[in-house]
Parts: sequence; structure tokens; C-alpha cells
Amino acid sequence: MDRLDAMRVFSRVVERRSFTLAAEDLGLPRSTVTDAVKQLEAHLGVRLLERTTRHVSPTLDGEAYYRRCVSILADIEDAEGAFAGAKPKGLLRVDMHGTLARHFVLPRLPEFLQTYPDIELYISEGDRLVDLIREGIDCVLRVGTPQNSDLIVRRIAMLGEATLASPAYLERFGTPAHPDMLAEGHRMVGFRSSATGAVLPLEFTIDGQVCNRVLPATVSVNAAEGYFAAAKLGLGLIQIPRYHADHALRTGELVQVLENFPPTPSSVSVLYPHSRQLSPRVRVFINWLVSIFDRAT
Repeated sequence: MDRLDAMRVFSRVVERRSFTLAAEDLGLPRSTVTDAVKQLEAHLGVRLLERTTRHVSPTLDGEAYYRRCVSILADIEDAEGAFAGAKPKGLLRVDMHGTLARHFVLPRLPEFLQTYPDIELYISEGDRLVDLIREGIDCVLRVGTPQNSDLIVRRIAMLGEATLASPAYLERFGTPAHPDMLAEGHRMVGFRSSATGAVLPLEFTIDGQVCNRVLPATVSVNAAEGYFAAAKLGLGLIQIPRYHADHALRTGELVQVLENFPPTPSSVSVLYPHSRQLSPRVRVFINWLVSIFDRAT
């Protein structure tokens, strides 16, 4: 194995914190990965990794060498692509909110793969905070204001939000004409933040000012699909991006209320690590995401 390949192997071990996972990602025997790192350490004359039976982590020298490796490998990939006219290739791992992926990304994915046929895309779905480096994820797509300052955040769209309820709920509790009327016995479906565990308030724009309302919540959830389903069952008011409710509004399963007092639009952002220089395949994917949201919104 040449020096550059060994650097690629070492970088993946650092990112995955595991020889086994790095070997799986690279399609190599675990013994090959272990030998490559040992050869690098022997060549450099320093210990790059601390190894235990359960954990692998870089030493101070290993962390410094990893940063150099990431920069060098990205520069090589850029240079080869530019001079050879080659399109980006290789495995690209992304994590997305499920409804966002199914509504915006997946329907248009064939066009991306047709343009970049040598990129192998792995998509995981979630709305939790992820450790991009340790889990081997190249970038994530999220709705809302990201709280993790360790990541570079690139906002790519703003999505309009709506306040919704089922016909059965409105028949029981009435249709509010103003947010102040919500205090007259109305309920909400509670949505618990994955970051804080707190129930998020409903939000309304009144005379240009954003105002929060917290209502009694018989049911609280921590996932978008459960939140949506609870509203359709008449368990309370919810606020979600309007695109997510298009079908339910057309079929009459949900009704939009308080349209003159909309919630603040939600941002859609791509997040990726500061410590990892963007590879060409990540760069073209992010640029493609920007283009599809521009067309859709």
C-alpha cells in the first residue's frame, strides 16, 4: 500500500474511531487497515493512535497528522478532478430529516446520480444531533436553527410554517380567530426538543412581533411523524412546515387556522465539520441541494 492510500486508511480510522468500521467503509480486510497504520507509525517514528479493546482515538501527534492528511487528500482529489476533467466519485454519506428527504430530495435524486454516476450515496434518516466525524457522515440536512457551533452551517432555504388542527378538534374546541383565544380551553400536541427535552411553544406573528403560546398538552412526542399523526387524531394544534401538510390539507384531514398570524419560517441548513475540508463529491452534492430547494421554494 502506497503512502497516499495509507493516509486515506488512517484518516478513516480516526473518523470512525474503529479499525473494523474503517475497514468496512473502505472494503478492506481489517488486517490490511491495521498494517497500514502500523507502517505509517513506523515511517513517522511517532504513535498516531491510542488503542484499547473498545476504543481508538488519535494521539496529539495523530490529530495533527490527521488534519494534514485531510487537507492533502482533498487537494489531490481536487487537482485530479480539475486536470483530468473527471467527475467526483466515491462513497458519500449524508443524514437527513425523513420528511424533508422524501418530499424534496428523493424525488429528484435520479438527476443527481445521472450527472454523477460514480458517486455512491448512502442516506440515513433522523433528526437527532449526530457526531459527523465519529459516525462517518459527510454532511447533514436539517430543518430549524442548528445549535452545534462545532459545525459549519450553510442555510439553503426557508420553509413557510402553518398552524393546523383536525376537523374533529375544531368541532370540539372551536376555531380560534386570534392567538389570544387559545387560552379559552385549546390544546396543543407537545413536541419535545431533541436538544433540550423541553416542549416547544407555539409561535405566532402578531403586529410584526413573534409571540409564543404554551398550551396544555395531553400528548407529547419527539418525532415529526408522531406529531403529525397526533394532530390528525384530533389531539391538539400543531405547527409544521406547510409542505408537509399539503396532502392532509387537500384531503381535509387537517385544516389551517390562524393564517393571519403565521409562525416564523423554518430554515433548512446543510451542516458539515470544520475539521474536514470539503471533498469534491460533498461540494457538488451541497450545490445540488441548493439548486433543488431554489426550484422548490
